[in-house]
Amino acid sequence: MEILRTISEVKAAVRPRKRAGARVGLVPTMGYLHEGHLSLVRRARQETDLVVVSIFVNPLQFGPREDYDRYPRDLDRDAALLAPEGVDIVFAPSVEEMYPEPIRTFVEVTGLTEGLCGASRPGHFRGVTTVVTKLFNIVEPDVAYFGEKDFQQLQVVRRMVRDLNMNVEVVGVPTVREPDGLALSSRNVYLRGREREAARILYRAIQRAQELVAQGQRDARALVEDLTAFIAREPLARVDYVAVVDPETLAPVERIEGRVRLALAVYIGSTRLIDNAELAVDNPELEGAG
Repeated sequence: MEILRTISEVKAAVRPRKRAGARVGLVPTMGYLHEGHLSLVRRARQETDLVVVSIFVNPLQFGPREDYDRYPRDLDRDAALLAPEGVDIVFAPSVEEMYPEPIRTFVEVTGLTEGLCGASRPGHFRGVTTVVTKLFNIVEPDVAYFGEKDFQQLQVVRRMVRDLNMNVEVVGVPTVREPDGLALSSRNVYLRGREREAARILYRAIQRAQELVAQGQRDARALVEDLTAFIAREPLARVDYVAVVDPETLAPVERIEGRVRLALAVYIGSTRLIDNAELAVDNPELEGAG
């Protein structure tokens, strides 16, 4: 496994393999890896010939009062996790390497980015799509792997690729969870003491939503109100949003029909956690009013 720090090194390592016919897989990360990231790596290892993992805490996607400075970083730890997984290249650039001068060019997807996390993190997705575009141009992957835990990000990247005719396939990989249901996240390291127990409320809310839909609830607004009140019973939890949205457009839906997405963002203490899950009604035409 090579750990490369510069764009020129990555291009020099990848391009000859591509010319020889290798299928290249990219797993973009911000590091401090966990089993969720490793599930992406394993999928890439199965489906591609050359696996590249990028580790870069991207300042463009953090707001002025967010956790950029304290976001966990440990390249040695990450490399030790990646080496046994058959990763070929780790691209771990500095901020100066990725942005050698003040950036004047941005990539922005509209329509999918104003709601959900975009409402409370303005500019976040512009930072995501800009850095992902740069990574795609540097690595030139055939396939890029993203976790479904960041569902809005996944759909935004998919739309960007489609709209700009980028020659890369975007693959979403299911969320990996702790035994008690908490979605794995690098930010889970922030949770202290009782906060870790309180964080289970996100998955419990997802389970409650699935139960209510199975029992016939079809009114999205009523479901959101129920879940918001349910989460509020946890003293350490503060709801950022609860939403039921169309999985493609991410627009709110009024009725739960077919397959929709439940999305949550909840503060546990000062730590903001997100989660999501599909809510499915297989035969909406046979359902009552609910």
